[in-house]
Amino acid sequence: MIAVQHWTAVSPTAHSRFAALLLAYHRRTEAEKAFGPGTRPDPGHAGPAGREPSSMPPLAEPSDPLEQPSAEAGAGADLPARYRAEVDAPEIAFAHDDVLLALDGEAVVGCVVVTAGHDPEVKRLWVDPAARRRGVAALLLQASAETARARGARELRLSVWEWRSGAIALYRRSGYLPVPSWDPRPALVCLALPLD
Repeated sequence: MIAVQHWTAVSPTAHSRFAALLLAYHRRTEAEKAFGPGTRPDPGHAGPAGREPSSMPPLAEPSDPLEQPSAEAGAGADLPARYRAEVDAPEIAFAHDDVLLALDGEAVVGCVVVTAGHDPEVKRLWVDPAARRRGVAALLLQASAETARARGARELRLSVWEWRSGAIALYRRSGYLPVPSWDPRPALVCLALPLD
């Protein structure tokens, strides 16, 4: 059974697992961004036996990046500096945010960040590929909404790359609605969940 907990309520070992999930998230995102417009695959739809679509470039990582000791400094050396900082020191990068972890027993199988501030955002939603199709992402989204609502937020925002059609469908099923973009980067879809 999957449980969602704030990362302050879990063991320090879970923090290194969160760093590993961040590393996988950022590597996947950077690989997807390397494609030109209109040619990006939908990573939510793997090919037969869970293989990536043939159009997906090989990633500079083992088949399971979560097996790496990702909490060690320099684990994300191939990432842009701002993302490398999250992987190397998530306790600093997310010091003011709420980090929620999905646990299957003692194993951390997913994560999400709810940013601090007046207009909280969902960031870094990621589920270990081995734990997908079990409702983990939906549970993390539900916990994110509860966290933002408890802080008194009236809505919870997120942005998602337009090629992540599976994620967009999940967000829409979870009640998120399209809103005008607050982010100048092209190819981002902005959505918001009313909380009142």
